[in-house]
Amino acid sequence: PNWLTWPLRHTFWPDQRPITMDELVYGWQDADGTSHAGMNSVLSFPGLANAWPMPIENRTNMLSTGIKTPVGIKIMGPDLKVLADLAEKASIIVRSVRGTTSAYAERTMGGYYLDLDINRDQAARYGLNVGDVQDVIESAIGGRRVTTTVEGLERYPVNVRYARDLRDDPDQIKQILVATPTGAHIPIGQLADVTLRPGPPMIRSEDTRQSAWVYVDFSGRDLGSYLADAQRAMTEQLQIPQGYTLAWSGQYEIVQQNAARWEVAGGIALLAIILLLYAASRSWLRTVIVLLAVPFSIVGAMWFLWMLGYNWSGAVVVGLIALAGLDAETGIIMLLYLDNSFERFKAQGRMRSDRDLREAIHDGAVKRIRPKTMTVAAAFIGLLPLMWATGTGADVMRRIAAPMLGGLFTSFLMELLIYPIIFYIAKGFIMSRDGKTSDRIERAIPAAGTVSKGNGETSDV
Repeated sequence: PNWLTWPLRHTFWPDQRPITMDELVYGWQDADGTSHAGMNSVLSFPGLANAWPMPIENRTNMLSTGIKTPVGIKIMGPDLKVLADLAEKASIIVRSVRGTTSAYAERTMGGYYLDLDINRDQAARYGLNVGDVQDVIESAIGGRRVTTTVEGLERYPVNVRYARDLRDDPDQIKQILVATPTGAHIPIGQLADVTLRPGPPMIRSEDTRQSAWVYVDFSGRDLGSYLADAQRAMTEQLQIPQGYTLAWSGQYEIVQQNAARWEVAGGIALLAIILLLYAASRSWLRTVIVLLAVPFSIVGAMWFLWMLGYNWSGAVVVGLIALAGLDAETGIIMLLYLDNSFERFKAQGRMRSDRDLREAIHDGAVKRIRPKTMTVAAAFIGLLPLMWATGTGADVMRRIAAPMLGGLFTSFLMELLIYPIIFYIAKGFIMSRDGKTSDRIERAIPAAGTVSKGNGETSDV
């Protein structure tokens, strides 16, 4: 309605919104159907592949794994030509995986080298040695440092070499003159064989083996599922010759290294929560009941992550570990009120029947909603502002807070609705067992009267 336009426009439903990073890179579509191209399609150059990591992320990946993109493929073996062929095939295969935006195979072959092989016999005829010819090659083509210029507190080396038009062609290089001890000038073409040979532009090595790398970038998927599909496609379609190996690198390598740490951290946190709960309640039954909130909270956490479009990451794992602690906090408060009501009814002699048990649970669950709601609300109020945080580190903090918010909501509903039922079943079973035990004891005691001794005599009881 028009009367809601102004308040909604300035609060929850503005006319404009900031575009996300994925929209900036891959494009977006307005509500009226207008499409906008992203940087990935606008900045497209033949022979080059785009990758869009953040600058700090790019440097971190380069320092840790050497791969600039989120996913990298390292193929290692003895022959550079075979490595180049395998890398090209791997890039073609990975482009067919859903979510791939670019896959670029680094060229291990395709470079050219100008080799000058000095003829020692020919140089000796003119009274020259190999060093004399190499000095001319260095000063004419590569450049030789002749002096240093001093400009205030700064010093700069001065190199001298031939102009580009005299050294950019093999035929021109053959005409470079070399001075002999007799004063004659002999062209280098008469003293050395000048040839242009193909070769690798750069040779990478890892674990003492030559390697070829494939840089892969993807979007719209989490790293784990994308790697599973890519590895499956590579196993089915790429034949690795004997003596060659394929390894996955990039962020995947970092995730593998951190997975073991996450498992250890999660196990330690869960064990600490269990021990603290048992120390507080002195009952394994109460501990198990409190821990039942964890599966319910995980359901809410996963739904909330799905609604926000967040993928699985280390920050999400940290949020889930913290969520387990919040579940224990809210669950033990609920169980505390149920226990207090039960013990109070029992002390007052009002715990004689199943109806008394239901009234005690009703008193502990329904009449204590306010303090339990305030406990959960305090956690919500503390975490909710993180979802609107901006600036450095805001993306990480949102992914830590998101599973905690979603999990708190579902675990709170579970504690209000399911905990009283579980408590009722557990206490009812215990009361029923105690009642049967008392009946057996009473039946085992004979009624007051006389007991025969077996010899005709009787005795009073």
